[in-house]
Amino acid sequence: MNLCEGLLPVRYRDSWEQPAPMTPGQVYAITIELFPIGNLFLCRHRLRLDISSSNFPHFDANPNSCEPEGSMAHPRVAENQVFVDRDRPSHIVLPVIP
Repeated sequence: MNLCEGLLPVRYRDSWEQPAPMTPGQVYAITIELFPIGNLFLCRHRLRLDISSSNFPHFDANPNSCEPEGSMAHPRVAENQVFVDRDRPSHIVLPVIP
């Protein structure tokens, strides 16, 4: 059961008004806001984080080409990496709500 989900086309990571493509091999800090969609998180529940280039058909397909929205003329395969080393520590911030 999904409790939260979030979506960020990373070309909009710095600005929704000025999209910018990513450079292959470069590491970027990305913040994804999560929105509750389910029940409360209870004691003994577990967390799972899924990173994906697409969630079609729930959201529009992502061609990973920085083409205009809705265009699929030049789709590309994306390779996602989440770093967890000392120099690039990924993390999840979970608020505690009484």
